[in-house]
Amino acid sequence: MAASVSASCLISLSSLAVVLVALASAASAQLSSTFYDRSCPNALSTIRSGVNSAVRQEPRVGASLLRLHFHDCFVRGCDASLLLNDTSGEQSQGPNLTLNPRGFVVVNSIKAQVESVCPGIVSCADILAVAARDGVVSLGGPSWTVLLGRRDSTASFPGQTSDPPPPTSSLRQLLSAYNKKNLNPTDMVALSGAHTIGQAQCSSFNDHIYNDTNINSAFAASLRANCPRAGSTALAPLDTTTPNAFDNAYYTNLLSQKGLLHSDQELFNNGSTDSTVRSFASQHVGLQQRLRHGHGQDGQPQPPDRNPGADQAQLLEGQLVNY
Repeated sequence: MAASVSASCLISLSSLAVVLVALASAASAQLSSTFYDRSCPNALSTIRSGVNSAVRQEPRVGASLLRLHFHDCFVRGCDASLLLNDTSGEQSQGPNLTLNPRGFVVVNSIKAQVESVCPGIVSCADILAVAARDGVVSLGGPSWTVLLGRRDSTASFPGQTSDPPPPTSSLRQLLSAYNKKNLNPTDMVALSGAHTIGQAQCSSFNDHIYNDTNINSAFAASLRANCPRAGSTALAPLDTTTPNAFDNAYYTNLLSQKGLLHSDQELFNNGSTDSTVRSFASQHVGLQQRLRHGHGQDGQPQPPDRNPGADQAQLLEGQLVNY
């Protein structure tokens, strides 16, 4: 049976001390897609309903949920440590300061809905993992089986929030960052394809549109019209072709040097990943199959002292949208 969890995903570190023993007792549990079938049979349908409702009101929510999951997973695994509402925790650190507050609100709302169905059963880490998947599906993307049974972290790791590669990363830096998470170059290119949804602030790509040469000149000029050189918080879609549809337009944009972020265009810039980008640009079905394959893999917990809750396989789910 799943261990008791908090009624809110946005809670302070101090309030978690009382559940340390309960969490430790679950350390030997195994992740399973049927983890809540008996203890909370309506958990998945409740999460899906909450996500669909939120995305109908604002399509950006799908991308926001994925980005939350990515940032959570990239720091010591998918354990909801990002959701810990502590002034010195992960939420307050550099890469996470631009996370859309809407994502946190939606996750907490869904948590409340799940609590009303079966109190104290479903972890915030599982809710975020399932919500990220459902966000992709709601925008026309592929579905995959989410393994369940994660335990929520009892600590935040602000010192490791620099792990996610920034939008200024070179291909070499991207490959290195992903390799540290046991993800190969094809995984990286395939999963970066979810930049077909979501938006980024001008400050994330200003250097790219003003100083880089590997960008379509007309595309750069159109972006500069809304993004002054000094930078701003104005937003632009990561995929200007079909910004609210989960498809392979992200890759076709790269072929035309219309990647919004420097790190996006690095995937197709006369480097080792060019052929993979071409492949996904020509075969949308192939991309979805690759995503499903990656999401179905089993992985090792990270770190090993929090199993389940930080499995490497579920990192792939969070890798979809990273800015």
